[in-house]
Amino acid sequence: MPTDTPTLVLIGHGMVGQRFLQALAERGLTATHRVVVLCEEPRPAYDRVQLTSYFSGRTPEDLSLTDAAFIETHGIELRVGDPAVSVDRAARTVTARSGLVVGYDVLVLATGSYPFVPPVPNKDAGGCFVYRTIEDLLAIEEYARTATTGAVVGGGLLGLEAAGALKGLGLTTHIVEFAPRLMPVQVDEGGGAALLRTVEEMGLAVHTGVGTQEIVVGADGAVTGMKLSDGSELATDLVVFSAGVRPRDRLARDCGLDVGERGGIAVDEQCRTVTDPHVFAIGECALAADGRVYGLVAPGYEQAETAAAAIADAEASFTGADLSTKLKLLGVDVASFGDAHGTGGDCLDVVYSDSRAGLYKKLVIGRDGTLLGGILVGDAEAYGTLRAFTGSVPPVAPEALVLPAGAGAPARLGPSALPDDAVVCSCHNVTKGTVRGAVTEHRCTTVPEVKKCTKAGTGCGSCVKVLGQLVDAELEANGVEVDKGLCGCFGHTREELYEIVLALRLTSYRELLDRYGREKARGGDGCEVCKPAVGSIIASLAPAIGASTYVLDGEQAALQDTNDHFLANLQRNGSYSVVPRIPGGEIAPEKLIVIGEIARDFGLYTKITGGQRIDMFGARVEQLPLIWARLVDAGFESGHAYGKSLRTVKSCVGQTWCRYGVQDSVRIAIDLELRYRGLRSPHKLKSAVSGCQRECAEAQSKDFGVIATANGWNLYVGGNGGATPRHADLLAQDLSDAELVRLIDRFLMFYIRTADRLERTSVWLERIPGGLDHVRDVVVHDSLGICDELEALMAAHVAHYRDEWAETIGDPERLARFVSFVNAPDAPDPVVAFVPERDQIKPDLPLLSIGRRPADDLLEGSATR
Repeated sequence: MPTDTPTLVLIGHGMVGQRFLQALAERGLTATHRVVVLCEEPRPAYDRVQLTSYFSGRTPEDLSLTDAAFIETHGIELRVGDPAVSVDRAARTVTARSGLVVGYDVLVLATGSYPFVPPVPNKDAGGCFVYRTIEDLLAIEEYARTATTGAVVGGGLLGLEAAGALKGLGLTTHIVEFAPRLMPVQVDEGGGAALLRTVEEMGLAVHTGVGTQEIVVGADGAVTGMKLSDGSELATDLVVFSAGVRPRDRLARDCGLDVGERGGIAVDEQCRTVTDPHVFAIGECALAADGRVYGLVAPGYEQAETAAAAIADAEASFTGADLSTKLKLLGVDVASFGDAHGTGGDCLDVVYSDSRAGLYKKLVIGRDGTLLGGILVGDAEAYGTLRAFTGSVPPVAPEALVLPAGAGAPARLGPSALPDDAVVCSCHNVTKGTVRGAVTEHRCTTVPEVKKCTKAGTGCGSCVKVLGQLVDAELEANGVEVDKGLCGCFGHTREELYEIVLALRLTSYRELLDRYGREKARGGDGCEVCKPAVGSIIASLAPAIGASTYVLDGEQAALQDTNDHFLANLQRNGSYSVVPRIPGGEIAPEKLIVIGEIARDFGLYTKITGGQRIDMFGARVEQLPLIWARLVDAGFESGHAYGKSLRTVKSCVGQTWCRYGVQDSVRIAIDLELRYRGLRSPHKLKSAVSGCQRECAEAQSKDFGVIATANGWNLYVGGNGGATPRHADLLAQDLSDAELVRLIDRFLMFYIRTADRLERTSVWLERIPGGLDHVRDVVVHDSLGICDELEALMAAHVAHYRDEWAETIGDPERLARFVSFVNAPDAPDPVVAFVPERDQIKPDLPLLSIGRRPADDLLEGSATR
């Protein structure tokens, strides 16, 4: 039913649908066409890749990919909650659920996919869910309030995300995967083993090599368990199906469009259906010309741009796409790229595996040295560079690309070594040459400017780090001075500001800003980057420069991060957690009883931390001083869990109890923790002491770790766990107690002096020129002649340390800040509420959702102009 103004109807408004609308706008097609969008969901397009972040506090609005301004500016008629129900290709009309009939000149199907639910008995019982939309997550969140155990059917990408969500909701969580390993499509047996170990260490139960036979239900019809194919039964009261997806091609089938044998709307290289030249299909519903259905967002974006080009009579084709992926699942980096499984034959594998650290790296190399693909588990830092080199011969040996720093690896290969035709952003197919052109031809000088110019980094975001390195390298190559200032307020680096504060004994942020800030910033209020950074510098140097050692005194209070403001960790529902210091993890029964009594009397949730401490959650801000007073009376002090400072020094029981121990690890751990407590630094500091080479305290995963030998102590530095694990490097060995303390003093103060803002020791050690060798020269051999000064600064810290909790409860003026409402100091915050769970409490999170769920008719006004 053609009209004078051609009408384009888009069915589906997901991520690919929104990218198609943007491509239309960029080509001017929204000005020449009437564009009507029929959207099934009650909200416009949102970032489905980041769906799980909803459980971390992001709202549906945060995830949105569009806004009313874009829709209105381009005259798009967006009908949310009004999906298409039929297509009449002969009449060229689409009928929506509301009864609306729209004629079209061009029809684009972007209907996506639907979750596959295995055809097992009772799959639709109460407590069974899929994991696909925001509405699914809202339903899971609500049901989980009364559940204790959850099971996820499927151990692929979405399955692991769903499992992480259930665990985050407080459920005992199981993963059931039919394949013999997790993520069977992306990783091989070795990568699966590393991933399995890490996932199980997080407290999730994994069942591989078994399928789901039946969902067991109770008398009320709700889930009570699952029967598995090995004959076992799993008790659970919530099930999430995440066993893959299938193309949503029902509309296409019903109107006679060709579909593939296993689903998907058949299209040509222009994404035009092979059946009807007026109809296109893009994204997960399309069977591409190469015979594949692509389930990743990057190929979908490329298809969207191809279809828009074809509609504009421009040349473009989609002949296939890179299936590389990089994700963080349950906090673990997992990536695969190229021919990760070596299916092409005649290739060799280069493998690095460390099961203890949960690391697995495999490169598939051709006989001629060509990098064909790879798998990275636990550390995907090199993903961007490796993926870009796929299909070529890297300029360094393969082992240099997989060995971790400190394990004998040669210098790392940076993105500057990439050829210009290397793709650095697969979501938008942006090459290194395009990024360079944005800098040299379009005069972009920052990553945000390059993003706007090229779209690189605006998809999944995995290339942003490489993008920043390329921009800096190109600017420097063209003689442009790269601004390495701390922020928009200071042109100096953090290291330079440290030297200024120390040399001039400056104790005021205001004075530092007015004297050494950028001209435009002088006289202003500063920013949220430099204020806490300068506050940390002043706090770490306080005794030496004559500043107050109490971080909430005077001007210092306004410089602190959120947690430091109340000397406690802010939690998701507005309550706080309290972590008293337990040096070395050693605690007497009487003190354990005190913690139990406090938790009971104040109704707090208690948990043992990974740092051998006890964390008490759920304290209201006005309760904090009351809790601290009882802890201080019992001999406790602040554990500084809230600060960028020393957290803990873990220990094993050592020689005193263990038959393998060779030194008293508990004694040294206690001594070190009491020496460095309260030391403010660029980032948090963690330590551990192991009493023998069995390494039970995991000292090599800490910022500074100590391992006993028959002759003394070995000192390791620059390690960390977390999202990007790194083994610490050996700095010195067979040290006496005094030598050990002296080297740690120097190392910590040199780190505090030279590190960037929020830079862990592991990153600092790799960034600082000369790396470990330089640090060893400075700290061990005093190559810069500053060790006396470093030791003096640490001695001043130790001599002037005061417990912040004790300092607070003894001062009525300081106590005045610990209220929910300044104008009603006796009134508690009504939003802070709890519900019972497993004999304790948890935040009443649905209470926080009130008012943040978007209305079903969001942007509806744009649908009827």
